[in-house]
Amino acid sequence: MSHSLPTDDIALADFRQWAMQSLTAAGIIESDVDAELLIGHVMGWSRGELAAKLVTGFTLPGEAVLTIRQLVDRRAEREPLQHILGVAWFRSLTLSVGPGVFVPRPETEQLAGMAIDALRSLAEPSPIGVDLGTGSGAIALAMASEVPHATVYAVEKSPEALPWTSKNFSALGGNNAHLVPGDLAGDELLSTFPHLEGAVAVIASNPPYIPTDAIPRDPEVQLFDPALALYGGEDGLDVVRQVSKAALVLGRPGAQLMLEHGEIQGADIRAILDADGWRATATHRDLTGRDRYTTATRA
Repeated sequence: MSHSLPTDDIALADFRQWAMQSLTAAGIIESDVDAELLIGHVMGWSRGELAAKLVTGFTLPGEAVLTIRQLVDRRAEREPLQHILGVAWFRSLTLSVGPGVFVPRPETEQLAGMAIDALRSLAEPSPIGVDLGTGSGAIALAMASEVPHATVYAVEKSPEALPWTSKNFSALGGNNAHLVPGDLAGDELLSTFPHLEGAVAVIASNPPYIPTDAIPRDPEVQLFDPALALYGGEDGLDVVRQVSKAALVLGRPGAQLMLEHGEIQGADIRAILDADGWRATATHRDLTGRDRYTTATRA
Protein backbone atom coordinates (compact mmCIF):
# COMPACT_ATOMS: atom_id res chain seq x y z
CA MET A 1 0.00 0.00 0.00
CA SER A 2 1.07 3.59 -0.56
CA HIS A 3 2.57 5.84 2.10
CA SER A 4 0.22 8.10 4.03
CA LEU A 5 -0.69 11.39 2.42
CA PRO A 6 -3.30 14.02 3.30
CA THR A 7 -6.32 14.33 1.03
CA ASP A 8 -6.35 18.13 1.15
CA ASP A 9 -5.18 20.35 -1.68
CA ILE A 10 -1.51 19.68 -2.35
CA ALA A 11 1.21 21.03 -4.62
CA LEU A 12 1.43 18.97 -7.81
CA ALA A 13 5.20 18.61 -7.40
CA ASP A 14 4.80 17.21 -3.88
CA PHE A 15 2.08 14.80 -4.97
CA ARG A 16 4.10 13.61 -7.94
CA GLN A 17 7.05 12.96 -5.65
CA TRP A 18 4.85 10.99 -3.23
CA ALA A 19 3.36 8.91 -6.06
CA MET A 20 6.79 8.12 -7.46
CA GLN A 21 8.08 7.04 -4.04
CA SER A 22 5.04 4.83 -3.49
CA LEU A 23 5.46 3.12 -6.85
CA THR A 24 9.23 2.74 -6.47
CA ALA A 25 8.68 1.09 -3.08
CA ALA A 26 6.31 -1.36 -4.80
CA GLY A 27 9.07 -2.38 -7.24
CA ILE A 28 7.92 -0.42 -10.27
CA ILE A 29 10.94 0.68 -12.29
CA GLU A 30 9.56 3.59 -14.36
CA SER A 31 7.73 5.11 -11.41
CA ASP A 32 7.96 8.63 -12.85
CA VAL A 33 6.21 7.62 -16.06
CA ASP A 34 3.48 5.71 -14.27
CA ALA A 35 2.90 8.47 -11.71
CA GLU A 36 2.59 11.13 -14.40
CA LEU A 37 0.26 9.01 -16.55
CA LEU A 38 -2.01 8.30 -13.57
CA ILE A 39 -2.16 11.97 -12.61
CA GLY A 40 -2.74 12.98 -16.22
CA HIS A 41 -5.47 10.35 -16.61
CA VAL A 42 -7.54 11.91 -13.84
CA MET A 43 -6.76 15.52 -14.68
CA GLY A 44 -7.09 15.13 -18.46
CA TRP A 45 -3.50 16.17 -19.12
CA SER A 46 -0.79 14.89 -21.40
CA ARG A 47 2.64 14.41 -19.82
CA GLY A 48 3.73 17.63 -21.54
CA GLU A 49 0.85 19.53 -19.98
CA LEU A 50 1.72 18.04 -16.59
CA ALA A 51 5.31 19.21 -16.99
CA ALA A 52 4.06 22.74 -17.69
CA LYS A 53 1.84 22.63 -14.58
CA LEU A 54 4.85 21.59 -12.49
CA VAL A 55 6.75 24.68 -13.67
CA THR A 56 3.87 27.00 -12.74
CA GLY A 57 3.48 25.53 -9.25
CA PHE A 58 0.01 24.08 -9.81
CA THR A 59 -1.97 22.86 -6.77
CA LEU A 60 -4.07 19.70 -7.06
CA PRO A 61 -7.56 19.99 -5.55
CA GLY A 62 -8.39 17.58 -2.72
CA GLU A 63 -11.02 15.59 -4.62
CA ALA A 64 -8.55 14.90 -7.44
CA VAL A 65 -5.89 13.89 -4.89
CA LEU A 66 -8.23 11.27 -3.43
CA THR A 67 -9.07 9.82 -6.86
CA ILE A 68 -5.46 9.68 -8.01
CA ARG A 69 -4.37 8.13 -4.69
CA GLN A 70 -6.75 5.23 -5.31
CA LEU A 71 -5.19 4.67 -8.74
CA VAL A 72 -1.67 4.84 -7.33
CA ASP A 73 -2.65 2.26 -4.69
CA ARG A 74 -3.93 -0.06 -7.43
CA ARG A 75 -0.70 0.32 -9.40
CA ALA A 76 1.31 -0.29 -6.22
CA GLU A 77 -0.51 -3.63 -5.95
CA ARG A 78 1.00 -4.31 -9.42
CA GLU A 79 -2.24 -4.07 -11.36
CA PRO A 80 -1.10 -3.28 -14.91
CA LEU A 81 -1.01 0.42 -15.70
CA GLN A 82 -2.91 -0.31 -18.92
CA HIS A 83 -5.79 -1.91 -17.00
CA ILE A 84 -6.07 1.14 -14.76
CA LEU A 85 -5.98 3.56 -17.69
CA GLY A 86 -8.12 1.28 -19.87
CA VAL A 87 -5.80 1.74 -22.83
CA ALA A 88 -2.54 0.45 -24.27
CA TRP A 89 -0.50 2.36 -26.83
CA PHE A 90 0.78 0.29 -29.73
CA ARG A 91 2.61 1.98 -32.59
CA SER A 92 0.11 4.64 -33.75
CA LEU A 93 -2.89 2.95 -32.10
CA THR A 94 -4.63 3.50 -28.78
CA LEU A 95 -6.16 0.13 -27.91
CA SER A 96 -8.82 -0.60 -25.30
CA VAL A 97 -7.62 -3.24 -22.84
CA GLY A 98 -8.60 -4.67 -19.48
CA PRO A 99 -9.04 -7.92 -17.57
CA GLY A 100 -9.24 -10.92 -19.90
CA VAL A 101 -7.09 -9.65 -22.73
CA PHE A 102 -3.31 -9.78 -23.10
CA VAL A 103 -1.72 -6.33 -22.84
CA PRO A 104 0.45 -5.81 -25.95
CA ARG A 105 4.16 -5.29 -25.25
CA PRO A 106 6.67 -2.92 -26.87
CA GLU A 107 8.60 -5.83 -28.40
CA THR A 108 5.47 -6.88 -30.30
CA GLU A 109 5.54 -3.49 -32.04
CA GLN A 110 8.72 -4.71 -33.76
CA LEU A 111 6.97 -7.90 -34.90
CA ALA A 112 4.12 -5.80 -36.31
CA GLY A 113 6.68 -3.60 -38.03
CA MET A 114 8.24 -6.64 -39.69
CA ALA A 115 4.84 -7.76 -40.95
CA ILE A 116 4.02 -4.26 -42.17
CA ASP A 117 7.32 -3.99 -44.04
CA ALA A 118 6.70 -7.39 -45.63
CA LEU A 119 3.23 -6.37 -46.84
CA ARG A 120 4.50 -3.04 -48.17
CA SER A 121 7.30 -4.73 -50.11
CA LEU A 122 4.88 -6.78 -52.23
CA ALA A 123 4.03 -5.72 -55.76
CA GLU A 124 0.50 -7.12 -55.69
CA PRO A 125 -2.28 -4.50 -55.42
CA SER A 126 -4.06 -5.99 -52.40
CA PRO A 127 -1.89 -8.44 -50.42
CA ILE A 128 -3.50 -10.44 -47.64
CA GLY A 129 -2.20 -10.57 -44.09
CA VAL A 130 -3.36 -12.73 -41.18
CA ASP A 131 -2.78 -12.37 -37.42
CA LEU A 132 -3.30 -15.67 -35.61
CA GLY A 133 -4.30 -15.23 -31.97
CA THR A 134 -4.79 -11.48 -32.21
CA GLY A 135 -5.74 -10.75 -28.58
CA SER A 136 -6.43 -7.03 -28.39
CA GLY A 137 -6.10 -6.83 -32.18
CA ALA A 138 -2.79 -4.98 -31.94
CA ILE A 139 -0.81 -6.62 -34.76
CA ALA A 140 -3.74 -6.96 -37.16
CA LEU A 141 -4.97 -3.40 -36.67
CA ALA A 142 -1.45 -2.03 -37.08
CA MET A 143 -1.07 -3.98 -40.33
CA ALA A 144 -4.46 -2.83 -41.61
CA SER A 145 -4.01 0.84 -40.67
CA GLU A 146 -0.43 1.18 -41.87
CA VAL A 147 -0.88 -0.79 -45.11
CA PRO A 148 -4.32 0.39 -46.22
CA HIS A 149 -4.14 -1.40 -49.58
CA ALA A 150 -3.75 -4.76 -47.77
CA THR A 151 -6.62 -6.89 -46.47
CA VAL A 152 -6.04 -8.21 -42.97
CA TYR A 153 -7.81 -11.01 -41.10
CA ALA A 154 -7.43 -11.65 -37.38
CA VAL A 155 -8.38 -14.77 -35.42
CA GLU A 156 -9.10 -14.92 -31.68
CA LYS A 157 -10.88 -17.62 -29.67
CA SER A 158 -10.84 -16.39 -26.07
CA PRO A 159 -14.35 -15.44 -24.87
CA GLU A 160 -12.72 -13.15 -22.31
CA ALA A 161 -10.55 -11.38 -24.86
CA LEU A 162 -13.07 -11.07 -27.69
CA PRO A 163 -15.10 -8.18 -26.20
CA TRP A 164 -11.92 -6.12 -26.16
CA THR A 165 -10.93 -7.32 -29.64
CA SER A 166 -14.36 -6.43 -31.03
CA LYS A 167 -14.27 -3.00 -29.38
CA ASN A 168 -10.88 -2.24 -30.94
CA PHE A 169 -11.91 -3.45 -34.39
CA SER A 170 -15.07 -1.32 -34.21
CA ALA A 171 -13.10 1.76 -33.16
CA LEU A 172 -9.93 1.35 -35.20
CA GLY A 173 -10.52 -1.17 -37.97
CA GLY A 174 -11.20 0.09 -41.46
CA ASN A 175 -12.95 -1.77 -44.26
CA ASN A 176 -9.77 -3.78 -44.80
CA ALA A 177 -9.71 -5.32 -41.27
CA HIS A 178 -11.75 -8.44 -40.47
CA LEU A 179 -12.09 -10.14 -37.08
CA VAL A 180 -12.91 -13.86 -37.07
CA PRO A 181 -13.84 -15.43 -33.71
CA GLY A 182 -12.36 -18.92 -33.70
CA ASP A 183 -9.33 -21.09 -33.15
CA LEU A 184 -6.02 -20.13 -34.71
CA ALA A 185 -5.82 -23.57 -36.32
CA GLY A 186 -7.67 -21.73 -39.07
CA ASP A 187 -10.71 -23.97 -39.59
CA GLU A 188 -13.17 -21.20 -38.71
CA LEU A 189 -11.23 -18.74 -40.81
CA LEU A 190 -11.35 -20.95 -43.88
CA SER A 191 -15.00 -21.91 -43.36
CA THR A 192 -15.89 -18.20 -43.31
CA PHE A 193 -13.37 -17.10 -45.95
CA PRO A 194 -12.54 -20.16 -48.09
CA HIS A 195 -10.74 -17.95 -50.62
CA LEU A 196 -7.91 -17.51 -48.11
CA GLU A 197 -6.59 -21.05 -48.54
CA GLY A 198 -3.24 -20.73 -50.29
CA ALA A 199 -3.73 -16.97 -50.78
CA VAL A 200 -2.18 -15.25 -47.74
CA ALA A 201 1.09 -13.35 -48.19
CA VAL A 202 2.04 -12.61 -44.55
CA ILE A 203 1.11 -14.55 -41.41
CA ALA A 204 2.07 -13.00 -38.08
CA SER A 205 1.53 -14.37 -34.60
CA ASN A 206 2.49 -13.67 -31.01
CA PRO A 207 1.34 -17.04 -29.63
CA PRO A 208 1.44 -18.18 -26.00
CA TYR A 209 4.95 -19.59 -25.54
CA ILE A 210 5.64 -19.91 -21.80
CA PRO A 211 6.10 -23.53 -20.65
CA THR A 212 3.30 -24.65 -18.33
CA ASP A 213 5.55 -25.04 -15.29
CA ALA A 214 7.37 -21.71 -15.75
CA ILE A 215 6.18 -18.85 -13.55
CA PRO A 216 6.52 -15.35 -15.05
CA ARG A 217 8.68 -13.01 -12.97
CA ASP A 218 6.54 -9.89 -13.22
CA PRO A 219 3.46 -9.80 -10.96
CA GLU A 220 1.58 -7.92 -13.70
CA VAL A 221 1.98 -10.95 -15.97
CA GLN A 222 1.62 -13.66 -13.34
CA LEU A 223 -1.48 -12.19 -11.67
CA PHE A 224 -3.28 -10.32 -14.42
CA ASP A 225 -2.48 -11.61 -17.93
CA PRO A 226 -4.85 -14.37 -19.12
CA ALA A 227 -3.34 -17.87 -18.94
CA LEU A 228 -4.65 -18.67 -22.43
CA ALA A 229 -2.37 -15.97 -23.84
CA LEU A 230 0.68 -17.03 -21.83
CA TYR A 231 1.12 -20.79 -21.62
CA GLY A 232 1.94 -23.02 -24.57
CA GLY A 233 2.10 -26.51 -23.12
CA GLU A 234 4.95 -28.45 -21.57
CA ASP A 235 7.70 -26.94 -23.71
CA GLY A 236 5.80 -23.74 -24.51
CA LEU A 237 5.64 -24.54 -28.22
CA ASP A 238 2.31 -26.36 -28.66
CA VAL A 239 0.63 -23.30 -30.20
CA VAL A 240 3.67 -22.57 -32.36
CA ARG A 241 3.19 -26.04 -33.88
CA GLN A 242 -0.46 -25.20 -34.61
CA VAL A 243 0.46 -21.85 -36.13
CA SER A 244 3.07 -23.47 -38.39
CA LYS A 245 0.56 -25.95 -39.79
CA ALA A 246 -2.24 -23.40 -40.16
CA ALA A 247 0.08 -20.96 -41.90
CA LEU A 248 1.11 -23.64 -44.41
CA VAL A 249 -2.57 -24.04 -45.35
CA LEU A 250 -3.20 -20.30 -45.55
CA GLY A 251 0.06 -19.21 -47.15
CA ARG A 252 0.62 -18.87 -50.85
CA PRO A 253 3.99 -19.85 -52.33
CA GLY A 254 6.54 -17.40 -50.99
CA ALA A 255 4.36 -16.44 -48.02
CA GLN A 256 6.22 -15.15 -44.99
CA LEU A 257 5.58 -16.39 -41.45
CA MET A 258 6.62 -14.25 -38.48
CA LEU A 259 6.51 -15.45 -34.86
CA GLU A 260 7.33 -13.85 -31.54
CA HIS A 261 8.78 -16.13 -28.83
CA GLY A 262 10.95 -16.43 -25.75
CA GLU A 263 14.64 -15.63 -26.04
CA ILE A 264 15.86 -19.25 -25.77
CA GLN A 265 13.29 -20.79 -28.13
CA GLY A 266 14.64 -19.76 -31.53
CA ALA A 267 16.50 -22.99 -32.35
CA ASP A 268 13.58 -25.21 -31.32
CA ILE A 269 11.14 -23.16 -33.36
CA ARG A 270 13.40 -23.23 -36.42
CA ALA A 271 13.53 -27.02 -36.08
CA ILE A 272 9.71 -27.23 -35.96
CA LEU A 273 9.35 -24.99 -39.02
CA ASP A 274 12.10 -26.80 -40.95
CA ALA A 275 10.43 -30.16 -40.25
CA ASP A 276 7.10 -28.80 -41.47
CA GLY A 277 8.67 -27.75 -44.77
CA TRP A 278 9.23 -24.03 -44.29
CA ARG A 279 12.28 -22.52 -45.98
CA ALA A 280 14.82 -19.87 -44.97
CA THR A 281 14.05 -20.04 -41.25
CA ALA A 282 15.86 -17.33 -39.30
CA THR A 283 15.76 -15.89 -35.79
CA HIS A 284 16.02 -12.14 -35.16
CA ARG A 285 16.79 -10.00 -32.12
CA ASP A 286 14.63 -7.39 -30.44
CA LEU A 287 15.88 -3.91 -29.54
CA THR A 288 17.43 -5.23 -26.32
CA GLY A 289 19.54 -7.76 -28.27
CA ARG A 290 17.53 -10.81 -27.25
CA ASP A 291 16.40 -13.46 -29.73
CA ARG A 292 12.68 -12.67 -30.05
CA TYR A 293 11.33 -13.41 -33.54
CA THR A 294 11.61 -16.25 -36.03
CA THR A 295 10.67 -15.90 -39.68
CA ALA A 296 10.24 -18.42 -42.47
CA THR A 297 9.15 -18.56 -46.10
CA ARG A 298 6.67 -20.97 -47.65
CA ALA A 299 8.02 -23.08 -50.48
